[in-house]
Amino acid sequence: MSVKIEDSWKQALSAEWQKDYFVNLTQWLHSEYKTKQIFPPGKQIFAAFDTTPFNDVKVVILGQDPYHDVGQANGLCFSVNDGIQFPPSLNNIFKEVHDDTGAPIPTSGNLERWAKQGVLLLNATLTVEAHRAGSHQNRGWEEFTDAAIAALANNRENIVFILWGSYAIKKGAFINRMKHLVLTSPHPSPLSAYRGFFGNHHFSQANAYLEKHGIAPINW
Repeated sequence: MSVKIEDSWKQALSAEWQKDYFVNLTQWLHSEYKTKQIFPPGKQIFAAFDTTPFNDVKVVILGQDPYHDVGQANGLCFSVNDGIQFPPSLNNIFKEVHDDTGAPIPTSGNLERWAKQGVLLLNATLTVEAHRAGSHQNRGWEEFTDAAIAALANNRENIVFILWGSYAIKKGAFINRMKHLVLTSPHPSPLSAYRGFFGNHHFSQANAYLEKHGIAPINW
């Protein structure tokens, strides 16, 4: 089975392609994309990996599901296509970036500019049915994205893992804190942002850590 994904990630995750869960997931997704409206578009399923090659990863931000409304999801967590209104969580992310680093609130919610600098914007589940949040959970994506995080955590050093909310924190619990910086806080959603997301200073902390280890910081 051939998987269209950036070459360094194809190699890093080579053990996954023939596993039963991934073969079953792929077959199921083929049917879903043929019969239903699924986001993101098929060619963008692996956009996070395609935009940020394995050895270029400096920071990992972990989301849960793609956005499930028309035109939003582009394969990068928390990111939306140009011209799309910012979802509430993304609004809060930009507010914290501004308060933390002084960077202006951008006019576009497309976070490809972060991904190209080495920020892996990874959702735990890479696809979703239109207007049905969480509809593709527990189909195998979580095992696949666990493998991606483990590949980075075990084979690289000095990566910043940014985990917002209990789901992401639990998913990243195994990461070796001696090799990497792990930053955790409540989620940026309106339900929890005021309980500790605002003021977490994750963006400045990430850059300070990268610079300390001789790695170019992110232009947030």
